[in-house]
Amino acid sequence: MAHRTFSRKTILRRSASPPWPLSKESCWLMGEQLLAGPGASRAPQLSITDPKVCRSYLVGTCPHDLFTNTKQDLGLCPKTHSEALKSEYENADDQQKRKWGFEFDYMRDMQKYIDDCNRRIDSAQRRLEKTPDEIRQTNALLKQIGELSRNIEDGLIEIQILGELGSVNTAVTEYFRIRQQKQLKEDRERELKALSDTSGPSGHQKLQVCDVCGAYLSRLDNDRRLADHFFGKMHLGYAQMRKTYQQLQKDLQGRQPPIRDEPSGPRGGYDDRDYGGRSGGYGRRGGGGGGFGRRGGGRW
Repeated sequence: MAHRTFSRKTILRRSASPPWPLSKESCWLMGEQLLAGPGASRAPQLSITDPKVCRSYLVGTCPHDLFTNTKQDLGLCPKTHSEALKSEYENADDQQKRKWGFEFDYMRDMQKYIDDCNRRIDSAQRRLEKTPDEIRQTNALLKQIGELSRNIEDGLIEIQILGELGSVNTAVTEYFRIRQQKQLKEDRERELKALSDTSGPSGHQKLQVCDVCGAYLSRLDNDRRLADHFFGKMHLGYAQMRKTYQQLQKDLQGRQPPIRDEPSGPRGGYDDRDYGGRSGGYGRRGGGGGGFGRRGGGRW
């Protein structure tokens, strides 16, 4: 039986297309360019100024890449991340970068997520505030402590006057009364401290809110647990975002964003009102990166 022979061109031509018909789903899964053969044309490359390109990715780090696999995972970025365009931006001179003005896009994107985080921090802080009954008890104790302090001060003055007048017995009686007032004042101060330590829905755990990422932390946590938080992906992501935002605010101060013929809205176009330093300081109060307790530097 004679064997048929095929030329090399015939084999390549036949292997370039599948030997059986494929469904649309199969074509999509395998990739249209792969099935189209070596002569097919590729999709056109986007230009660096195309609104579909993620400008945060070009300038720095896209917020969508900061929180993957965390509780704040933002999902995939709807814009295009192109390494070639990022390299083009990095190699451009300062004059060209100022003309593009992509830093303003980056700053606006970060501001959006920083504002969202700050709202979560405020909401979490309100959940830790005292109940109306705890506020009433605190005010009552403060009032009693204030009255006792005034009575003690007046009593000491009276004892001094009685001593100068020679009324020793009356002065001694007043002295013992003042001692009772001091003891009562110390008791009320201990009650106030106990109420402060245990007030709020989770006061017994001594919870506070991280000033950078909004997570709950406890003063009872050991150093290992605190380190796990402060070096965790979510905390470091927000710390990096706040620090970068604050630096961009300084760098772009006095500069106006370029005028573009692009639609306004999420991640497109400009609104000068978006740039005024409303929020986004590092640690919300502008200091440090380990914000804990909304006011401080330091760990607590």
